[in-house]
Amino acid sequence: MLLLSRWRAASDQLNRVVIWVCIVCFLAMLAISFAGFFYQLVTGAALSWTYSLARLFVPWIAMLSITVAFRHGEHVAMTVLLQTLPPRLVTVVSYANVAVIGIFALLLVWFGWQYFINATHYNMVSDQIQVHQRFVAACIPLTGLILLVHLGQGLHLLDLSSAEAEADALLRESEGVEAQP
Repeated sequence: MLLLSRWRAASDQLNRVVIWVCIVCFLAMLAISFAGFFYQLVTGAALSWTYSLARLFVPWIAMLSITVAFRHGEHVAMTVLLQTLPPRLVTVVSYANVAVIGIFALLLVWFGWQYFINATHYNMVSDQIQVHQRFVAACIPLTGLILLVHLGQGLHLLDLSSAEAEADALLRESEGVEAQP
């Protein structure tokens, strides 16, 4: 039990770090875009590199936000599915969900690492600014590793008790039975 609580604390801390990284990436994109806008407003000429540089942060935000959404159970399709299933099936689907996400995370690590290692070219943002493709490629295996850390909590990550309680409440509501306190 102590190991699970430490794992959960590590997962929570990692999630906070990921959220801050996403915020920093978003603010960097915003600052770069604003600089390009302000430069064009003042001089009338556009900076050619602002769009290209800002878009390099998009994969980081997209991939890392997957882990944040997963950690908080924010998946609309799964939520709707779990609300429509009978309570016993909710548990089966939850186990399958954890297994599929585990496989997905392992594939992200494996193929993402291969992609990272084999990335050899540079993104030409401008004549002076060149960003190695590994900067973008690194977000793929890192996302897989973060998902695996979150999955270390197993089904404790999925709050099955609340999902089952919601399913029971929906079942009672559909049958016209009042919920028991």
